[in-house]
Amino acid sequence: MTRDELLELLSKHGALVTGTHVVYTSGRHGDTYVNKDAIYPHIDAIRQVCGGFAERFRGSSVDVVAGPAIGGVVLSQWTAHHLSTPEKPVLSVYAEKTEDGGLRFRRGYDRLLTGRRVLVVEDILTTGGSLAKVIAAVRECGGEVVGAAALCNRGGIREEQIGNPPVLHALLELSLNSWEAGECPLCASGVPINPNLGKGK
Repeated sequence: MTRDELLELLSKHGALVTGTHVVYTSGRHGDTYVNKDAIYPHIDAIRQVCGGFAERFRGSSVDVVAGPAIGGVVLSQWTAHHLSTPEKPVLSVYAEKTEDGGLRFRRGYDRLLTGRRVLVVEDILTTGGSLAKVIAAVRECGGEVVGAAALCNRGGIREEQIGNPPVLHALLELSLNSWEAGECPLCASGVPINPNLGKGK
């Protein structure tokens, strides 16, 4: 899938919203929003996204695909499906939040990671925090992280920021405009904040 094809796919399903005025989780303002939740109901779109992940890591002898709950559950399932063959089925697991803000593999999934080659998947990279936590959790279980894949890297995240996986592959590298609230040109121009996206409410 080319960059233009992916942008078209995201726009088609309302997952890439431009020409708006949003407040990001960080509190900064911007004019573009990647609404990851808009794409998940569309099975064919997710199939194509995860097919892109699988194509990049097909030669990496992946045994397990892991992601953070909730969105990473869908991504890990579809990516494992694409990577599986009749001779070598690939497993799919997910990490859940802990009370201290970390991520941990439960439900016996920790045992499925031990001694296996693991691809970690995520939807949007802003700070890379969730991806770093999954990578750390995989290693704590004795898994070998062979790479990390994301739908969109909007934070310019690099391998050293998430625990140095051998490869970090994003289908889309996207640099978004953002401003501190007091310096936002959209506020200065009187453009109303979109209450339906981000932290606009």
